[in-house]
Amino acid sequence: MTDCVIVRASGKQLDHLREEASRIARQSKIDWSIERGAEGAHFCFEDAEAKKAFVTICEGFAIPHREA
Repeated sequence: MTDCVIVRASGKQLDHLREEASRIARQSKIDWSIERGAEGAHFCFEDAEAKKAFVTICEGFAIPHREA
C-alpha cells in the first residue's frame, strides 16, 4: 500500500488511532495496515481519500504525523 502516514503516538492514543483507521477503512470498503517503525507507527491505506480522512483525524487531535 502506498498511501501511508507515519504517526508518533503510543498507548491509548495509538489505540484510538487504530480504531479510527479501522472505521475509515470499513466505511470505504478498503484494506489498511499498521506497522511499528523507528520513526513511529506507519498507517497505510489502499487509497488516498482514506489516508486524507485519517490525517484529518490526526490533525484534529494534534497528533504529530507526516507522509511516509
